[in-house]
Amino acid sequence: MDKLRSMEIFAAAAEAGSFSACAPALGMSAVMVGKHVGQLEQRLGVRLLQRSTRRQSLTEAGHLYLDECRRILAQVRAADTVAERLHSEPRGLLRIGAPVTLGETAIAEAVAAFLLRHPEVKVELVLDDTYADLIADGFDALIRIGPLPASDLLVARPLRPYRMCICAAPAYLAQAGVPRTPAELAGHRCLSHLLWRHGMGWPELVDGVPAGGAPLGSNNGQALRRAALAGCGIVMQPEVLLAADLAAGLLVPLLEDALPPPRPVHLLYPRDPRPLPKRVRFVESMVERLGI
Repeated sequence: MDKLRSMEIFAAAAEAGSFSACAPALGMSAVMVGKHVGQLEQRLGVRLLQRSTRRQSLTEAGHLYLDECRRILAQVRAADTVAERLHSEPRGLLRIGAPVTLGETAIAEAVAAFLLRHPEVKVELVLDDTYADLIADGFDALIRIGPLPASDLLVARPLRPYRMCICAAPAYLAQAGVPRTPAELAGHRCLSHLLWRHGMGWPELVDGVPAGGAPLGSNNGQALRRAALAGCGIVMQPEVLLAADLAAGLLVPLLEDALPPPRPVHLLYPRDPRPLPKRVRFVESMVERLGI
Protein backbone atom coordinates (compact mmCIF):
# COMPACT_ATOMS: atom_id res chain seq x y z
CA MET A 1 0.00 0.00 0.00
CA ASP A 2 1.09 3.57 -0.69
CA LYS A 3 2.49 4.99 2.54
CA LEU A 4 1.40 8.56 1.88
CA ARG A 5 -2.13 7.38 1.11
CA SER A 6 -2.17 5.33 4.31
CA MET A 7 -1.09 8.41 6.29
CA GLU A 8 -3.91 10.39 4.72
CA ILE A 9 -6.41 7.66 5.59
CA PHE A 10 -5.13 7.38 9.16
CA ALA A 11 -5.50 11.16 9.64
CA ALA A 12 -9.05 11.04 8.25
CA ALA A 13 -9.98 8.13 10.53
CA ALA A 14 -8.52 9.84 13.59
CA GLU A 15 -10.40 13.06 12.88
CA ALA A 16 -13.70 11.33 12.02
CA GLY A 17 -13.64 9.15 15.12
CA SER A 18 -14.19 5.81 13.39
CA PHE A 19 -13.34 3.86 10.23
CA SER A 20 -16.98 3.78 9.10
CA ALA A 21 -17.41 7.55 9.55
CA CYS A 22 -14.55 8.45 7.20
CA ALA A 23 -14.92 5.60 4.68
CA PRO A 24 -17.56 7.19 2.36
CA ALA A 25 -15.54 10.41 1.92
CA LEU A 26 -12.45 8.33 1.13
CA GLY A 27 -14.32 6.22 -1.42
CA MET A 28 -13.57 2.90 0.27
CA SER A 29 -14.99 0.47 2.79
CA ALA A 30 -14.40 0.65 6.54
CA VAL A 31 -12.53 -2.66 6.25
CA MET A 32 -10.10 -1.14 3.74
CA VAL A 33 -9.60 1.88 6.03
CA GLY A 34 -8.69 -0.56 8.81
CA LYS A 35 -6.19 -2.33 6.55
CA HIS A 36 -4.38 0.91 5.79
CA VAL A 37 -4.18 1.81 9.47
CA GLY A 38 -3.07 -1.71 10.35
CA GLN A 39 -0.32 -1.57 7.73
CA LEU A 40 0.98 1.67 9.25
CA GLU A 41 0.94 0.18 12.74
CA GLN A 42 2.80 -2.90 11.51
CA ARG A 43 5.43 -0.79 9.75
CA LEU A 44 5.92 1.49 12.77
CA GLY A 45 5.76 -1.29 15.34
CA VAL A 46 3.35 0.65 17.58
CA ARG A 47 -0.41 0.85 18.01
CA LEU A 48 -1.82 4.16 16.76
CA LEU A 49 -5.48 3.64 17.58
CA GLN A 50 -7.05 1.90 20.54
CA ARG A 51 -10.16 0.18 19.11
CA SER A 52 -13.21 -1.45 20.67
CA THR A 53 -16.57 -2.53 19.28
CA ARG A 54 -18.07 0.88 20.04
CA ARG A 55 -15.34 3.49 19.82
CA GLN A 56 -11.74 4.26 19.01
CA SER A 57 -9.21 6.64 20.51
CA LEU A 58 -5.68 7.70 19.73
CA THR A 59 -2.81 6.23 21.69
CA GLU A 60 0.03 8.48 22.82
CA ALA A 61 2.02 7.36 19.78
CA GLY A 62 -1.07 7.97 17.66
CA HIS A 63 -1.32 11.60 18.79
CA LEU A 64 2.33 12.26 17.94
CA TYR A 65 2.11 10.48 14.60
CA LEU A 66 -1.11 12.34 13.69
CA ASP A 67 0.63 15.70 14.22
CA GLU A 68 3.44 14.66 11.88
CA CYS A 69 0.98 13.29 9.31
CA ARG A 70 -0.87 16.59 9.23
CA ARG A 71 2.38 18.51 8.76
CA ILE A 72 3.57 16.22 5.95
CA LEU A 73 0.20 16.18 4.18
CA ALA A 74 0.05 19.98 4.33
CA GLN A 75 3.47 20.15 2.68
CA VAL A 76 2.33 17.75 -0.03
CA ARG A 77 -0.75 19.89 -0.70
CA ALA A 78 1.46 22.97 -0.92
CA ALA A 79 3.69 21.20 -3.43
CA ASP A 80 0.67 20.18 -5.49
CA THR A 81 -0.42 23.80 -5.82
CA VAL A 82 2.79 24.64 -7.69
CA ALA A 83 1.46 22.77 -10.72
CA GLU A 84 -2.00 24.24 -10.26
CA ARG A 85 -0.62 27.78 -10.42
CA LEU A 86 0.47 27.06 -13.98
CA HIS A 87 -3.19 26.95 -15.03
CA SER A 88 -4.88 30.24 -15.76
CA GLU A 89 -8.36 28.70 -15.58
CA PRO A 90 -9.71 28.07 -12.04
CA ARG A 91 -9.81 24.39 -11.14
CA GLY A 92 -9.53 22.12 -8.14
CA LEU A 93 -11.15 22.00 -4.72
CA LEU A 94 -12.16 24.99 -2.59
CA ARG A 95 -13.02 24.42 1.07
CA ILE A 96 -15.27 27.20 2.38
CA GLY A 97 -16.61 27.68 5.90
CA ALA A 98 -19.62 29.79 6.90
CA PRO A 99 -22.15 30.22 9.73
CA VAL A 100 -25.25 28.05 9.31
CA THR A 101 -28.04 30.55 8.60
CA LEU A 102 -26.04 32.88 6.36
CA GLY A 103 -24.37 29.88 4.73
CA GLU A 104 -27.54 28.02 3.79
CA THR A 105 -29.08 31.16 2.24
CA ALA A 106 -26.96 33.91 0.68
CA ILE A 107 -23.62 32.06 0.70
CA ALA A 108 -25.04 28.87 -0.82
CA GLU A 109 -26.67 30.90 -3.62
CA ALA A 110 -23.41 32.77 -4.30
CA VAL A 111 -21.42 29.51 -4.35
CA ALA A 112 -23.89 27.98 -6.83
CA ALA A 113 -23.51 30.99 -9.14
CA PHE A 114 -19.71 30.71 -8.90
CA LEU A 115 -19.77 27.00 -9.79
CA LEU A 116 -21.91 27.64 -12.86
CA ARG A 117 -19.25 30.06 -14.10
CA HIS A 118 -16.32 27.76 -13.24
CA PRO A 119 -17.32 24.12 -13.80
CA GLU A 120 -13.79 22.79 -13.18
CA VAL A 121 -13.88 23.96 -9.54
CA LYS A 122 -15.41 21.86 -6.76
CA VAL A 123 -16.52 23.41 -3.47
CA GLU A 124 -16.87 21.93 0.00
CA LEU A 125 -19.20 24.31 1.86
CA VAL A 126 -18.96 23.58 5.60
CA LEU A 127 -21.72 25.24 7.66
CA ASP A 128 -21.03 25.49 11.38
CA ASP A 129 -21.71 28.16 13.99
CA THR A 130 -18.68 27.17 16.07
CA TYR A 131 -15.39 29.03 15.69
CA ALA A 132 -13.20 27.66 12.89
CA ASP A 133 -9.50 28.33 12.35
CA LEU A 134 -8.91 29.09 8.68
CA ILE A 135 -5.37 27.66 8.56
CA ALA A 136 -5.55 24.85 11.12
CA ASP A 137 -8.90 23.55 9.81
CA GLY A 138 -7.78 23.58 6.18
CA PHE A 139 -10.13 26.20 4.74
CA ASP A 140 -9.43 28.27 1.65
CA ALA A 141 -11.82 30.97 2.86
CA LEU A 142 -14.17 31.66 5.76
CA ILE A 143 -17.20 33.91 6.14
CA ARG A 144 -17.31 35.50 9.60
CA ILE A 145 -20.04 37.53 11.31
CA GLY A 146 -18.99 40.09 13.91
CA PRO A 147 -15.88 42.16 14.63
CA LEU A 148 -12.50 40.71 13.70
CA PRO A 149 -9.16 40.79 15.52
CA ALA A 150 -6.32 42.40 13.59
CA SER A 151 -4.19 39.98 11.57
CA ASP A 152 -1.28 40.36 9.19
CA LEU A 153 -1.77 36.82 7.88
CA LEU A 154 -5.33 37.17 6.60
CA VAL A 155 -7.20 39.39 4.17
CA ALA A 156 -10.69 40.49 5.26
CA ARG A 157 -13.09 41.65 2.52
CA PRO A 158 -16.30 43.30 3.84
CA LEU A 159 -19.61 41.81 2.71
CA ARG A 160 -23.20 42.94 3.23
CA PRO A 161 -23.95 43.49 6.95
CA TYR A 162 -25.95 40.87 8.82
CA ARG A 163 -29.31 42.46 9.58
CA MET A 164 -32.00 41.14 11.90
CA CYS A 165 -35.76 41.29 11.35
CA ILE A 166 -38.70 41.02 13.75
CA CYS A 167 -41.93 39.67 12.29
CA ALA A 168 -44.99 37.51 12.80
CA ALA A 169 -47.69 35.82 10.73
CA PRO A 170 -50.82 37.86 9.96
CA ALA A 171 -52.94 35.27 11.80
CA TYR A 172 -50.94 35.73 15.02
CA LEU A 173 -51.15 39.54 14.83
CA ALA A 174 -54.90 39.40 14.20
CA GLN A 175 -55.34 37.35 17.36
CA ALA A 176 -52.72 38.93 19.68
CA GLY A 177 -52.43 42.49 18.36
CA VAL A 178 -49.48 44.39 16.89
CA PRO A 179 -46.71 45.47 19.30
CA ARG A 180 -45.82 49.14 18.79
CA THR A 181 -42.82 49.36 21.15
CA PRO A 182 -40.21 46.86 22.38
CA ALA A 183 -41.75 47.01 25.87
CA GLU A 184 -45.00 45.59 24.49
CA LEU A 185 -43.14 42.39 23.53
CA ALA A 186 -43.37 41.40 27.20
CA GLY A 187 -47.05 40.61 26.61
CA HIS A 188 -46.46 38.54 23.47
CA ARG A 189 -45.42 35.00 22.63
CA CYS A 190 -41.83 35.54 21.45
CA LEU A 191 -39.99 32.63 19.87
CA SER A 192 -36.52 32.39 21.40
CA HIS A 193 -33.15 31.30 20.11
CA LEU A 194 -31.26 29.27 22.71
CA LEU A 195 -28.08 31.30 22.16
CA TRP A 196 -29.90 34.33 23.55
CA ARG A 197 -29.49 32.92 27.04
CA HIS A 198 -25.97 34.31 26.80
CA GLY A 199 -27.11 37.94 26.64
CA MET A 200 -28.52 38.54 23.16
CA GLY A 201 -31.99 38.71 21.64
CA TRP A 202 -35.28 39.57 23.35
CA PRO A 203 -33.87 40.33 26.85
CA GLU A 204 -31.45 42.82 25.32
CA LEU A 205 -34.14 44.38 23.12
CA VAL A 206 -36.65 44.77 25.98
CA ASP A 207 -34.11 46.18 28.46
CA GLY A 208 -33.98 43.00 30.50
CA VAL A 209 -37.75 42.51 30.72
CA PRO A 210 -38.46 38.89 29.79
CA ALA A 211 -40.78 38.50 26.83
CA GLY A 212 -44.13 36.82 27.42
CA GLY A 213 -44.66 33.08 27.24
CA ALA A 214 -42.12 31.56 24.88
CA PRO A 215 -43.83 28.61 23.19
CA LEU A 216 -40.61 27.52 21.51
CA GLY A 217 -36.89 27.84 22.12
CA SER A 218 -34.50 26.38 19.56
CA ASN A 219 -30.88 26.53 18.49
CA ASN A 220 -32.00 26.53 14.85
CA GLY A 221 -33.33 29.55 12.98
CA GLN A 222 -35.29 27.47 10.47
CA ALA A 223 -37.25 25.85 13.30
CA LEU A 224 -38.16 29.28 14.70
CA ARG A 225 -39.09 30.55 11.23
CA ARG A 226 -41.47 27.63 10.66
CA ALA A 227 -43.09 28.19 14.06
CA ALA A 228 -43.64 31.85 13.19
CA LEU A 229 -45.20 30.91 9.83
CA ALA A 230 -47.57 28.60 11.71
CA GLY A 231 -48.73 31.53 13.87
CA CYS A 232 -47.01 30.45 17.09
CA GLY A 233 -45.57 33.87 17.90
CA ILE A 234 -43.16 36.66 17.03
CA VAL A 235 -39.75 35.78 15.67
CA MET A 236 -36.49 37.74 15.46
CA GLN A 237 -34.10 36.16 12.99
CA PRO A 238 -31.65 37.24 10.25
CA GLU A 239 -33.18 39.09 7.33
CA VAL A 240 -31.67 36.62 4.83
CA LEU A 241 -33.65 33.79 6.43
CA LEU A 242 -37.00 35.61 6.37
CA ALA A 243 -36.75 37.69 3.18
CA ALA A 244 -38.81 35.38 0.94
CA ASP A 245 -41.60 35.04 3.54
CA LEU A 246 -41.74 38.82 4.00
CA ALA A 247 -41.88 39.41 0.24
CA ALA A 248 -44.74 36.90 -0.07
CA GLY A 249 -46.69 38.47 2.79
CA LEU A 250 -46.48 35.30 4.89
CA LEU A 251 -44.75 37.29 7.63
CA VAL A 252 -45.27 40.95 8.58
CA PRO A 253 -42.29 43.11 9.69
CA LEU A 254 -42.50 44.71 13.14
CA LEU A 255 -40.61 47.28 15.24
CA GLU A 256 -38.22 48.19 12.43
CA ASP A 257 -36.92 51.21 14.39
CA ALA A 258 -35.98 49.02 17.36
CA LEU A 259 -33.90 46.38 15.62
CA PRO A 260 -30.41 45.53 16.88
CA PRO A 261 -27.66 47.22 14.83
CA PRO A 262 -26.43 45.22 11.81
CA ARG A 263 -23.31 43.13 12.44
CA PRO A 264 -20.31 43.24 10.08
CA VAL A 265 -19.64 40.30 7.76
CA HIS A 266 -16.25 39.54 6.21
CA LEU A 267 -14.80 37.07 3.74
CA LEU A 268 -11.45 35.90 5.14
CA TYR A 269 -8.64 34.21 3.22
CA PRO A 270 -4.88 33.81 3.62
CA ARG A 271 -2.63 36.61 2.44
CA ASP A 272 -0.74 35.11 -0.52
CA PRO A 273 1.45 36.96 -3.04
CA ARG A 274 0.69 34.24 -5.62
CA PRO A 275 -2.91 33.12 -5.00
CA LEU A 276 -4.42 30.29 -7.00
CA PRO A 277 -6.86 31.26 -9.77
CA LYS A 278 -9.69 29.33 -8.08
CA ARG A 279 -9.48 31.49 -4.94
CA VAL A 280 -9.00 34.74 -6.87
CA ARG A 281 -12.15 34.09 -8.91
CA PHE A 282 -14.09 32.94 -5.85
CA VAL A 283 -13.27 36.12 -3.94
CA GLU A 284 -14.20 38.23 -6.97
CA SER A 285 -17.51 36.39 -7.33
CA MET A 286 -18.41 36.75 -3.65
CA VAL A 287 -17.60 40.45 -3.55
CA GLU A 288 -19.54 41.01 -6.77
CA ARG A 289 -22.69 39.33 -5.40
CA LEU A 290 -22.51 40.09 -1.68
CA GLY A 291 -20.08 43.00 -1.31
CA ILE A 292 -20.96 46.36 0.11
